[in-house]
Amino acid sequence: MNSPSSPTMRRSLHGQSDVCIVGNGAIAKTTALAFAQAGQSVTLLCPPPAPAATGAVVPSWDVRVFALNHTAYHLLSALKVWGALDAARVAPVDAMLVSGDGANAGGFGFDAYGAHVGTLAWIIEDSNLGQALDAALKFAQNVQLVRGRAVRLESGADCATVHLDGGDSIRAALVVGADGAQSWVRGQCDIGLDYRAYGQRGVVSNFACAKPHHGAAHQWFTGAEGIVALLPLPGDRVSLVWSAPDALADTLRRESASQLAARLAVFCADKLGELTPLQPELVRDFPLVLMRPHAMVAPRVALVGDAAHVVHPMAGHGMNLGFGDVVELVKTVSEREPQRGIGDARVLARYARARKEDVLLMQLATDGLARLFGTDIEPLRVARNLGLNLLDKLPGLKRRLISHALGKQA
Repeated sequence: MNSPSSPTMRRSLHGQSDVCIVGNGAIAKTTALAFAQAGQSVTLLCPPPAPAATGAVVPSWDVRVFALNHTAYHLLSALKVWGALDAARVAPVDAMLVSGDGANAGGFGFDAYGAHVGTLAWIIEDSNLGQALDAALKFAQNVQLVRGRAVRLESGADCATVHLDGGDSIRAALVVGADGAQSWVRGQCDIGLDYRAYGQRGVVSNFACAKPHHGAAHQWFTGAEGIVALLPLPGDRVSLVWSAPDALADTLRRESASQLAARLAVFCADKLGELTPLQPELVRDFPLVLMRPHAMVAPRVALVGDAAHVVHPMAGHGMNLGFGDVVELVKTVSEREPQRGIGDARVLARYARARKEDVLLMQLATDGLARLFGTDIEPLRVARNLGLNLLDKLPGLKRRLISHALGKQA
């Protein structure tokens, strides 16, 4: 079913598409563009827009940022999204410096030169990415945008049907759940879930720094105070992601942004100089959890992004895992045998198998580090600092970790 040259915001009256994607975020929109580029007709089902807040202040810099790796870069470039980004608001990461805790803190670092790449990653604001995706969708063929609220999902032998609250429905050979951690699609499929709260919240804000950051991202494993990351923004600016224990997060949210900057000086004064809040009123937080659904697929359904996995944000790779899902799902569907349909169970099983190792490795790595550095037992403190120093002296292992983080094959 072809649409006009731009996606339309109309109801689908018992419409038929090859793929119906449920979701409204970056992963959902990227999935729609990727399937459309692969020649499939796509319906992107988004919830009705929320009413605009009266008198809302538009921040000069978005506190929600992503560290996108090379997998994300190549996908977004192929979809003509990367070129639509506001390049002046994209910061390349040229080095990563990780520090342990205590008087004998261990640490390791790597840079783009040593990794044989032009840059390690790119720091991009959520709003910048969203605007670029929306611009690309305006020119996408075979994509229709439907605003509505899904109430029931049925999977049959030939197609799946998404029923909307107004009585309309969307039929598709494949339904993709790209609707986030609280996925409605996943719930409709009765997919079980392993869930664990870390007892931490991610506190985010943006600062100007007195010294240039030179494209370096810094991360401090502090033990009792959680994990502090300062990511480079364009110019002499940095974005904070502090994975703080709940009690500390409460304190950080009660304090002013200037007090938060003073706390950060303990870690970064020698490297970045004095920090000045970019927007004193703009400090946000979000709970940190581990979510492991028992399956990424169900009859005529595939999950991508946070609907399929939620990991600790310490490595900044939650979004990158989602882009990896999109690449593999579209590739697997495109390479299916001629006699198999898009939603064929064997095709979807191949997708799940292809993603299993990458997702599991990231879950184990982030969860293991969160547990290891979340305790203040002295023997563990010594051991983890020794481990960080040892990692810096094992080029083979270090190279494999860097390659995995970049989204490249080791």
